[in-house]
Parts: sequence; structure tokens; C-alpha cells
Amino acid sequence: MGGLVIHASFDVLAWIAAGAAALWLSRTGRVSFPVPQPLRLTYLAALVFGAGVGAVAFGSANLWLSGLSGIARSIEGAVAGAMLAIEIYKRVAGITLRTGARFALPFAVGVAVGRVGCFLSGLDDFTYGTPTSLPWAHDFGDGVPRHPVQLYESAAMAAFAALYVWRVLSGDRFFIANGFYLAVGCYGLQRFAWEFLKPYGTLLGPFTLFHLLSAAVLLYAVVMIATAKSESTHERAFA
Repeated sequence: MGGLVIHASFDVLAWIAAGAAALWLSRTGRVSFPVPQPLRLTYLAALVFGAGVGAVAFGSANLWLSGLSGIARSIEGAVAGAMLAIEIYKRVAGITLRTGARFALPFAVGVAVGRVGCFLSGLDDFTYGTPTSLPWAHDFGDGVPRHPVQLYESAAMAAFAALYVWRVLSGDRFFIANGFYLAVGCYGLQRFAWEFLKPYGTLLGPFTLFHLLSAAVLLYAVVMIATAKSESTHERAFA
């Protein structure tokens, strides 16, 4: 029960931190959110809906593949679900500009904070790593030293957040235009690596469900950044 309370508390802290990051980013005046005002509420509704469905679908599927029952949530599932929902929404609504830039920093900060909660929640969270003899191994309560993969992920996204802030304040147009894709690309890449250190059931050869999802997220980011080169300067500036 204590783990659930800790996890819930850090979920709230993650949302607060992400909100603060979004507010700061908007006040810099460097990153725009080119969704027409009348469409913003439905845009956000689509984002939340996609994130919720993706989180539960992928989190629960991973439990099943790992031989466990129940309902779970996944950060990466939420990311994938939100991206798919927004791409569909934009096509239906006729939005052609890229709209994710304002979410780059909030996403990175939210993951960095939220994963600390996963770490502190212990074994019940099912995000711990495989056994290891490394000096920084952590015993989550069962007497087995394990990789603190939650902290690996938190550190990776915190590092990206720091890099992103530096580049935005430096006026780096590449980071400003492609921030969201850089964020999710970084997330997919580091998550793919850490999946080898988790006790999840495999789906394809040595790869887990989240290996495949991480690869898909990374591929999406690479394609979106690559295709941005053919867009107009105006579209890149407000991506």
C-alpha cells in the first residue's frame, strides 16, 4: 500500500513539474503552439484520451507477456498512444503544422520526476531491473541487488531536459523546431537500452514489447526530423 501512495504522490509531482516546465517554456517566447485557439480544447482531449488508452493497453499487455495478471500503466505506452491520437486528430482537423514543440520539456521533466517515484515504490511497481553485482545495485526489499533502471531513465531524461533548455536559450533553431521529436527519440533510444535490464517477458526473440515500441518511437522521431528538412521555414520555426 505504501508503494502505491508513493507512486501516486510522484505522479502528482511529475504533473506539477511538467506544468511548471510548460509555463516556463511558453514565457520564453521562443517556442510556439500553432494550434488554432478554437481547436485547443479538443486537441488536448485527443492527447489525453490517446495517452490513457496507450498507457493501459501497453502496460497491461506487458504484464500478460511477463506471466502476470492485472491492469498496469506504461509511460511509453502513453507516449505512443498520445502521438497516434494527435496525428489522427491533426489529419481530421486539417492542422498541417507540427504542434509538439511545447511538449518537449514538460515530457522530459515529467519522466525524470515520475521515474523516481517508480524507484521508491519498490517491487510492487514492476519497473525494477534484473539482478546485478554492480556497486550501485539496489535491494528493493527481496534481498536481491538489482539494476535501478528507473533512475537510469530518470537521469537520461533529466540530462536531455538540461541540454534542451541550454539549446533553446541559445536560440538553436534545430532544437526549437524539433524539440519534441528529439525528446521522444531520446526517450525511445534510452528506453530500448534499459529494456535489456528488465525482467519482462519477451515477444520477438530477445526483445520485449517495449523494445519494439521503443524502436517504433525512435523511428517516428527520426522520420519526423528528417522530413522537416523539406518543409518551409515557417513550418520548421513553429514545429
